[in-house]
Amino acid sequence: MRLATDLERSRDRLVTAREEERRRIRRDLHDGLGPQLASAVMALDVATRALGQEPARAVPLVTTARDQLQDAVADVRRIVHGLRPPALDDLGLLGALQATGPGLLPERDGAPRIRISGSGQLSDLPAAVEVAAYRITQEAMTNAIRHACAEHIAVRLDGGREAVGIEVVDDGRGCAEDSPAGLGLRSMRDRATELGGSCRISPEPGGGTRVSAVLPLGGDP
Repeated sequence: MRLATDLERSRDRLVTAREEERRRIRRDLHDGLGPQLASAVMALDVATRALGQEPARAVPLVTTARDQLQDAVADVRRIVHGLRPPALDDLGLLGALQATGPGLLPERDGAPRIRISGSGQLSDLPAAVEVAAYRITQEAMTNAIRHACAEHIAVRLDGGREAVGIEVVDDGRGCAEDSPAGLGLRSMRDRATELGGSCRISPEPGGGTRVSAVLPLGGDP
């Protein structure tokens, strides 16, 4: 009964998070991208009319429209990146993590050393599994850096026939197994639960934290 209740709560949080994300995207499109495009169209309309009588006046209007369109393109990229990181399409799951994980911090001034490795089939994964694996791993690395003050972080991905396994181990401060989960930890667990998988955060015997997740390949909604 407790597991069923926890699952129901996780699904409720997931539904709420989805609706909040849809609301954010709608707000970004309506309040940001929409006015930018409308303003650029107006500037181009005025510039078109000015070309016949005052050509010199059209130049700054076209420049303004170009700047507004550049801002709109930047907003589109930001929104798209929030939905699915472009690095997944360009580099695949393992490549995207290797490109962005070590880049979280330079290896100097006390920054942690991050080792990311993988085995098995990690290409051609279902889209939902690929995004969840990327987000869970990134969140685990970010927590180890920001909150645990880890010096070493080891990431291991294993692509099996039925599931993708994730392990992120750090040598930081560690966490109590019964400590209340923050937003980041709940997010990792909810992403795994959505796909019918699991995500467990536990302390390492010698200090540090281990994040273990299993994402079934058949869980793509």
